[in-house]
Amino acid sequence: MSSTQSGTDGAPVVRMRGIVKRFGDTAVLDGIDLDVARGEVVTLIGPSGAGKSTLLRCINGLERVSEGSIEVGGQPLRYDEKHLNQLRARIGMVFQAFNLFPHMTVRDNIAVAQRDVLGRSRGDAAQRAQDLLERVGLAHKIDAYPDSLSGGQQQRVAIARALAMDPTVMLFDEPTSALDPELVGEVLGVMRDLASEGMTMVVVTHEMRFARQAADRVVLLADGGIAEQGPPAQVLQRPTSERGRAFLRELEEG
Repeated sequence: MSSTQSGTDGAPVVRMRGIVKRFGDTAVLDGIDLDVARGEVVTLIGPSGAGKSTLLRCINGLERVSEGSIEVGGQPLRYDEKHLNQLRARIGMVFQAFNLFPHMTVRDNIAVAQRDVLGRSRGDAAQRAQDLLERVGLAHKIDAYPDSLSGGQQQRVAIARALAMDPTVMLFDEPTSALDPELVGEVLGVMRDLASEGMTMVVVTHEMRFARQAADRVVLLADGGIAEQGPPAQVLQRPTSERGRAFLRELEEG
């Protein structure tokens, strides 16, 4: 089952056509068409095993599609190392795990890829790190090491690190799932701010409140395809598909 929608005028930042991803004989994704427009916030929801994280990982080449085509910023995705490195320099990715370098300060965690990939000077990279830490409310932690930070603080640093590369699109793979409940809000707050500033975002999440408040479009994945998509009020309150209604019942019962 497939569906497509661009949300706003203009060429999409992400364009996926006929995406199939198999693991062995199992097609986790089976014929996905999806566009993400510039400045759009798309949340991917659905039951466990629906392929949400797999779809996200396909966008930046961490998973190689079995069939279909992907374009990011108008450029077709290829799997040679040079192209993948160029692609990933334009895509910010925030994972469940924070993946910070434990032996580096917060400043260096944010600055190192700027220097190595973008060729920024040490001073420019450090200034960009400072600016982004102020943006996520952690300027006072610039000289700290990751193990001295809470989980929520580490995830905010990870977001700042991704933003430092000036990405075309930000991908979030359940960024709050590893956090204690009291720390979830601080990360979602940063993400809401990014959404309000017009950052193009694709977010895999179980946080329905975030989807309701920040998403332009909610995409429900189930059974290998897109079961339903549309504005949050429709998909999360008045779904038109039977699969959507079943998912809504699961949310209410859970």
